[in-house]
Parts: sequence; structure tokens; C-alpha cells
Amino acid sequence: MNKKIYLILSLLIILASFLVGYFLYPQMPDRMASHWNGLGQVDGYMSKALALFIMPVLSLIMLFGMVFIPKLDPLKKNVKKFEEYYHGFMLGMVAFLFYIYLLSIFWNLGIKFSMIRSLVPAFAILFFYCGVLMEKAKQNWFIGIKTAWTLSNEEVWDKTHKLGGKLFKLSAVISLIGLFFDRIAIWLTIGPITLSSIFIIIYSYFVYRKIKK
Repeated sequence: MNKKIYLILSLLIILASFLVGYFLYPQMPDRMASHWNGLGQVDGYMSKALALFIMPVLSLIMLFGMVFIPKLDPLKKNVKKFEEYYHGFMLGMVAFLFYIYLLSIFWNLGIKFSMIRSLVPAFAILFFYCGVLMEKAKQNWFIGIKTAWTLSNEEVWDKTHKLGGKLFKLSAVISLIGLFFDRIAIWLTIGPITLSSIFIIIYSYFVYRKIKK
């Protein structure tokens, strides 16, 4: 799909979030639930003006950052080799934030549900696609696992990202177990992806040492 189409779709989603906030503003409570703890209980509130529009604004800022930052990359020719996957990730991030935004809207309209259980599939999809992007990413300065060792050696980059992609996909699958266990869902979501991130950083160092020897 053409990168312009990804951008247009992303902008349409953000526009939809602004319109949702505008039209639902009169129906919202003056103080809206805006944060939930690991058990899915509300533990933070915002004024409705801030709660309704902070996510659309942040989504817009994030989108333009993701569009323009690769243009500054000294290795932008490498980014072009996987740009379709990158723009798919960009669209996915906007959709992910929009989904979270809608969940908060529904909650504040009085529709009660398990927030944690509702978030688990979204995180699983996001982690899985991160794995796909990681496997496709070529050496660059802004996208991927950027350690001193991956940026110093292209072979280290490739091996680290191939393993990282598999670990992120596995983390996504493990996180889905949280659908059945609300109380530990947050740990099943955050734990595997955190451990995977730490492991692949250490892995990149040892791959670099092996290659240098």
C-alpha cells in the first residue's frame, strides 16, 4: 500500500477522535476517569476537556514525528527498504491509541467492562507487529534495537533483529493468556516484552564480540 494512503488513513482516524470528543463533550462528566491500575480499577481523573482531547493531540504529534524523523536518518536509504512495514506500524500505532481512547469514552459513558481484558488483545497485536517490523528493519538510527553493537555492525543488526522479532511475537502470544487471568494480565503483558527487550540488548553485545573474534 502506498505510504500516502497509510498517512491519509492515520489522519482520518485522528480526525475521527477529534470529532468523537467534540460531539460527546456535553454528555461527559466534568471529571473523567483517565487512568486504570493493574487490576483495572480507576485511579486517576482529568477534566473532560483534557481527557477528551489530549489523546487526539498526542496522536497527531506522534504521527508527524514518525513521518519526519526517518527523513533525518543518515541511513534513510535503508529505511526505504522496509518503509511499507514502517508505515503500517505508524498506522497501527494511531489505531492503537484510538482504540484506547474509545475504551475510555465508553467507560465514562457508564458502560462498565474489564479494562485490562479489553487492552490485552490490542497490546498483543501491537507487540506482534513490532516483531514483524523488527524482522524487516534494516540498519538505521531511529527504528529498531539501537545499541552500540547493532549500529556498529550490520551483521549484528540483522541477527539481533531476527531474534528480537521472534521474541516479540512470542511475547504477544503469551500476553493473550491474560484474557483468562485478570489479576495477572498486566504482568503477562509487560513481563515477557520487558524480558525480551533486555535479552536482545545483551544478545547484541555477545554477537558483536563473537563476530569481532
